[in-house]
Amino acid sequence: MATLVCFHAHPDDEVMVTGGTIARAAAEGHRVVLVIATNGDHGEVPDDLRPGETLIERRRVETEASAAALGVTRVVWLGYTDSGMTGWEQNDDPASFLLADPDEAAQRLAAVLREEAAEVLTIYDWHGNYGHPDHIAVHRVGVAAGRLVPSVRVLEATMNRDSFARMIEVMRDAGVDALDGEEFDPDAPADDGNPIGMPEAELTLAVDVVDHLDAKREAIQCHRSQVSDTSFFLDMPADAFALAFGTEWFIEHDRQPPFRRGWIFAAT
Repeated sequence: MATLVCFHAHPDDEVMVTGGTIARAAAEGHRVVLVIATNGDHGEVPDDLRPGETLIERRRVETEASAAALGVTRVVWLGYTDSGMTGWEQNDDPASFLLADPDEAAQRLAAVLREEAAEVLTIYDWHGNYGHPDHIAVHRVGVAAGRLVPSVRVLEATMNRDSFARMIEVMRDAGVDALDGEEFDPDAPADDGNPIGMPEAELTLAVDVVDHLDAKREAIQCHRSQVSDTSFFLDMPADAFALAFGTEWFIEHDRQPPFRRGWIFAAT
């Protein structure tokens, strides 16, 4: 059995683009380690925080529950401050992940990779899937850590932009409202001015996770404090959810397009 390390920016990020892969790897007996860069302290603040409870504490509990639902063996918190969205004043916080020394952060991630004898590391694509500063930092730091531990295969978890457009049509046909009740165009500029994800022609691996969508959906439900960000996905009918999220997409650093249908632990 092998070890998979999934590197993510915030609590709840582990679910959407790698949740099915994590659950499949765990179900097959592999060890899965989740590394989270920030505390997610600039997420949605729920109305039901207990006296003295912080958002960081709530999101940590939610993430541990999500990890358990997916079968994660170990959760590692790097402890950086959430940088907020592009242009927020939090971008200038010296403790933010955006302003972290990338070499130091890469060394910390590399230490986990070595300790776990990781075979595969997942990060994000070059623009962090949708341009969030912390997601872009995950890509930068993850690539650097991969260079420090050359035995690990680096896979960029991303969204298939063309498939996402097809998903929108499926949702419309199923009568599911788009996020915030608004029309969503996957080709429109996201947080950094680039469209979400990557075009299908630039992807190398499609992973079938249909058999693990119950775990993925349960993990989404664990992040209750961020329900405004996730309820859209929970409202989708099961068949539409399976069609939309039954495949997870990656760019492998050791392969070239076109994409193949396969598994993260098989290089050919």
